Amino acid sequence: MPDPPIETSGIIREARSKRVYLVELMNGKSIVGHLPGRLADLACSLAPGVQVCLEMTPFDFEKGRIAGIAEHSDE
Repeated sequence: MPDPPIETSGIIREARSKRVYLVELMNGKSIVGHLPGRLADLACSLAPGVQVCLEMTPFDFEKGRIAGIAEHSDE
């Protein structure tokens, strides 16, 4: 059975292509985030400064899948 993905969030710092982005995690580390085909319509909403939810595998901490735009809470 595969391990479940690690869920985290980050801020888009740079668009590398239509579906590949440089994302800065909350700990300051930068990773490559890719947008899966099923979320391709979300690409027009992704720009530098947008906070996104990410899923990462426990085997590779250099890249992650963008799972959506993070919800903002006004605390």
